[in-house]
Amino acid sequence: MPTSPAPSQRRRTLHRTGLAGAAIAGLLLSLVQAPAALADANPPGEGTSSDNITHLANIPKPSPVDGTNSDLAFSGDYAIGGNYNGFVIYDISTPAEPEITATVLCEGGQGDVSVSGDLLYYSVDYPRESEECGAPESSPEDADAFEGIRIFDISDKANPQYVAAVPTDCGSHTNTLVPGDAETDYIYVSSYAPSERYPNCQPPHDKISIIEVPKNDPASAAIAAEPVLFPDGGNHDQPGLLRPTEGCHDITVFPSRDIAAGACMGDGLILDIADPLEPTIIDHVRDDNFAFWHSATFTNDARGVLFTDELGGGGAPTCTEEIGPERGANAVYSLSRGNSPELSFESYFKIDRHQGDQTCVAHNGSLIPVPGKNFFVQSWYEGGVSVIDFNDLSNPVEIGYFDPDPRVDPDAFGGDTWSTYYYNGHVYSSDIVRGLDVLEIDDDRLNGAERVTYDEFNPQSQPVYSPGRG
Repeated sequence: MPTSPAPSQRRRTLHRTGLAGAAIAGLLLSLVQAPAALADANPPGEGTSSDNITHLANIPKPSPVDGTNSDLAFSGDYAIGGNYNGFVIYDISTPAEPEITATVLCEGGQGDVSVSGDLLYYSVDYPRESEECGAPESSPEDADAFEGIRIFDISDKANPQYVAAVPTDCGSHTNTLVPGDAETDYIYVSSYAPSERYPNCQPPHDKISIIEVPKNDPASAAIAAEPVLFPDGGNHDQPGLLRPTEGCHDITVFPSRDIAAGACMGDGLILDIADPLEPTIIDHVRDDNFAFWHSATFTNDARGVLFTDELGGGGAPTCTEEIGPERGANAVYSLSRGNSPELSFESYFKIDRHQGDQTCVAHNGSLIPVPGKNFFVQSWYEGGVSVIDFNDLSNPVEIGYFDPDPRVDPDAFGGDTWSTYYYNGHVYSSDIVRGLDVLEIDDDRLNGAERVTYDEFNPQSQPVYSPGRG
């Protein structure tokens, strides 16, 4: 089949040129150049990992799915790794010896993934000339180009089948599975960066797209709603924003309470999703220190939310003394109960292992399922993997890390981790450079997590967990 040019190995958050392009370029330049002492920064740690973390295995990116690694989803004994060129299915039944079960070449950029039973949902955020795998790269100025969600049947893990494609305005930067009834999935599609020049991505784009998928007939999946979350416009005027609010970057749902947390460029949201086709805003926060509300994670009891700020768009060195601990960080909020829950700011967390001129900023992570507790594992690009205790929402602390930095160990193969999640007793990191890493944590504070098992796990569709089941 025909192929298209491989995407850049560095993530391109700002994949379209919008009105804020010059300002954003200036911000990135200032972040890279401002700290004059970056090259003289202290090494980021005493070793490439803390004593409580063991690196078990690494699988390099396989050709031809060797573009930028992105997100992960899990199904039984398998991890599904998204990539700008398609996806890889890994057999993780023996975590210390993972194996590749299938590679699927189907370029489209971003490659955010969610799994539901035998179905895989894959985000396409770089226009292609058609819906077909192998279609050449196109332009957002092409009205006939495809961006959106591709649907695959993965009932045979060794031989996935392409089932359907659903176009969405501005493509699909991320997607979130919202469980419906036994017969229906809903997919919240987040996308952004509109322009008057783009026929399928027109401003103000203050909405998300919701796809309804009949599980027994996924080929008939279609957009069921396009709710406008910001009818009066989002945050456009705050100084230092990477982009103004234009829809959302990512949404995490907490189905057992019918709520969701939206990370929406200049805004953080709590949504009521009791009717999954009509999400409504319950609470709304902004933060002068946040340049780009990127992602969100609830505590296990949904009485707290951790939001991340992707200062620099995933392409700048922000883990430095000069940038400080409150920008490019996590912001932790408590969330009240009741019919109208409200967010209250509690603290910031940022790794204090300063990274000098390496790309480093808060990115994707998940809870470690210790019943009744709040521990978090998270990617920081070249800052590595961090394990965080935020049981005290006002005082989160790092309790472990994995950072294969050749400045610390000349034999280390440097990493650039995009997503890190805990699943069935182990930690899995999708690394832009290294491929898939498998880690094991040995820490008494995390006792009980290994007894929580899942049949399926999408980090942006959070379960409530207890020992023996997710």
